[in-house]
Amino acid sequence: MLKVNEIYASIQGESSYTGLPCVFIRLTGCNLRCSWCDTAYAFYEGSDLTLEDIMFQVENFSLPLVEITGGEPLMQENVYPLMNSLLDKGYRVMLETGGAISINKVPEEVIKILDIKCPGSGEEKKNHLENLKLLTPHDEVKFVLIDRADYEWSRDLLQKHNLPSSVQVLFSPVYDKLELKDLSKWILKDRLPVRLQTQFHKIIWSKNAIGV
Repeated sequence: MLKVNEIYASIQGESSYTGLPCVFIRLTGCNLRCSWCDTAYAFYEGSDLTLEDIMFQVENFSLPLVEITGGEPLMQENVYPLMNSLLDKGYRVMLETGGAISINKVPEEVIKILDIKCPGSGEEKKNHLENLKLLTPHDEVKFVLIDRADYEWSRDLLQKHNLPSSVQVLFSPVYDKLELKDLSKWILKDRLPVRLQTQFHKIIWSKNAIGV
């Protein structure tokens, strides 16, 4: 059994898979309280579903790409059987995790989108940086930036861990807080080998849309 906030199909709005049709499984619960969080509705709301219930809903969408997100999906132990079931059915599986829980039990085949919390989130002390050693070339690391201080902090962490040489790195501005053009200028000035991204789904639908 898993507590699920929502299951829906939409256009992938983040990561290097931006623009692709995708099924999203949003699990309930989170161990973080980021200052800029846009999914606080997933902290507590949800329904208890069996693995079979979830798989049935996913299969009805007939899409090959599935992302498990939250909240923090790794808080629920039964997320691991879910990942394995999706892989067994031939889905390309993505996992977005807040980075405070070890990913050591996540199947290697799963594409992990590992968030690193910057100081502006208020949760940077909870980063489990040992996770960086567990990433594989198909995984990605995401930094959500709210200001110049977050940018400089992230830039320094990249250099310390030599990240761009091993995985895709994403820099994403907090929507309506940090201008894309400003972040773009900083990246270009420093010649950082990162991918600039925005929350594409908020451009398509709206910044407050849920379930699309």
